[in-house]
Amino acid sequence: MLKVGLTGGIAAGKSVAAARLAALGAVLIDADVLSREVVMPGTDGLRALVEAFGDGILTDAGELDRPALGDIVFNDPAQRDCLNAIVHPRVRERAAELEKAGEGRIVVQDIPLLVETGQSPSFHLVIVVDAPDDERLRRMVEDRGMSAADARSRMAAQASAAERNAGADVVLLNTGSRDQLLAAVDELWEDRLLPFHQNLVQSRPAESNDSVQVSGGPARLSELAALLSQRIMRADSCIAAVDRMDPPADSAAADALHLLVTVRDREDVDAVEGALAAVGFPRCLQSGRVKSGADGEDSDGGTLPLHCNADPGRSVRLHFRVAGSDGEPNCPGEVLPCKA
Repeated sequence: MLKVGLTGGIAAGKSVAAARLAALGAVLIDADVLSREVVMPGTDGLRALVEAFGDGILTDAGELDRPALGDIVFNDPAQRDCLNAIVHPRVRERAAELEKAGEGRIVVQDIPLLVETGQSPSFHLVIVVDAPDDERLRRMVEDRGMSAADARSRMAAQASAAERNAGADVVLLNTGSRDQLLAAVDELWEDRLLPFHQNLVQSRPAESNDSVQVSGGPARLSELAALLSQRIMRADSCIAAVDRMDPPADSAAADALHLLVTVRDREDVDAVEGALAAVGFPRCLQSGRVKSGADGEDSDGGTLPLHCNADPGRSVRLHFRVAGSDGEPNCPGEVLPCKA
């Protein structure tokens, strides 16, 4: 299963992209729909909201009065955090249940606050639909009938474009027509999501794409390295650290993003193989050139395996370092037991 997170600022065009992905064959899980479901009358979610915000957030029929709740939370970060603490865990639990039904498919979770809630590392790929703030403001005022003040308040309640895009693997700029956005989604589906999914299913690296480079310069590469490192760290407790590194001197993939994975002993290199494949980094046929030992040579004279990207949209190489080698970056003094 390829797990895709989809997000974007209000009025950026995320809903258009979500509908298109569903039409192309993705299993779509809409967090907004679930956020309504988990606070329906009779649910513990609604009871928790009333306890937190009072009976004034209920209609005469006993349903949630969303405008009344909105008036409370959108201009008060503390109240908004309280709301999120009640709703988000329930939405995630329900989304996990629906995700199981999509086993073997491409599953897209449409989550407005995906980046704000720190969920980017939980997905194989995060797509952000972005548009300039002034264009989003125009859409809310002219197309949705909001006041400018209300529109600005809702935008301010979300992450900035820079913060949101830093947690993205793909940014779709929705600055043109609706048809242009749909065409961009179609291209992403055919050229990246479908082959990524097949590579995951078959636990194989993407076809050689060493010429694929990340646009956006050094800052974007740093953001991407940080995001991928978080995903890899979550894959298995045998992994002690993940750091960006310069390409090995004899690397044929000089344009790839190279990451150094630290494990506590040589056996853990094999132990994490399945976990790394599951998050999008299956083992390659080549051997890595990073060794353990102070002189850079592997203590038993062998070589460590190399893991590569299953995502065809970027070229990534994972190298290994065994804990205890000289110059090891950010290795913690204590490592949790490996997963069974």
